[in-house]
Amino acid sequence: MSMRDRIRAALAALEPEYLEVLDESHMHSRGLETHFKAVVVSPAFAGLNLVRRHQKVYATLGELMGQFHALALHTYTPEEWEEQGAAPDSPTCRGGSKHG
Repeated sequence: MSMRDRIRAALAALEPEYLEVLDESHMHSRGLETHFKAVVVSPAFAGLNLVRRHQKVYATLGELMGQFHALALHTYTPEEWEEQGAAPDSPTCRGGSKHG
């Protein structure tokens, strides 16, 4: 199972109304399956600030967090998602490696 699929499977525990996990490793120079973006729309985020939402995601992913380099998180309640409709694009990688 790919890391992307493992992340998706773990995040299903948040009972998302919308879930998208993208492998963005091709935008970086640290190898395969290293950088991911997750858009999670869940009622579980209601009443939580951004830090608490991210902590909830990290706790849900557990030991998977140590198996990749980066995870860009975009967390929304269903109401916020209805207003927003899309997550922002990821920025271009700026760092780390001088080869590539």
